[in-house]
Amino acid sequence: MNALKSFVSKHPRLTAWLVLAIGMVLILLWASKDVGLLPTQLGALIVATIVLAGLCVWIIGWEDDDDDEESASTVSTTKPAK
Repeated sequence: MNALKSFVSKHPRLTAWLVLAIGMVLILLWASKDVGLLPTQLGALIVATIVLAGLCVWIIGWEDDDDDEESASTVSTTKPAK
């Protein structure tokens, strides 16, 4: 359990991608169960869904990067009091 916690704390975006991809693939499989897709079509949709989940996590991470840059710039631009 500690190994899982340390992995999640070290790799939050990878963990978010994994969890989001699993959820999205499960929804895809449930929604497409009666459609009659060929296995190759379903496989392509699963791969596209996993890539889409990664893009979503990456785009959401842009805001975190902006916050980090803002906090770093405010720390570096402040002068120490005399």
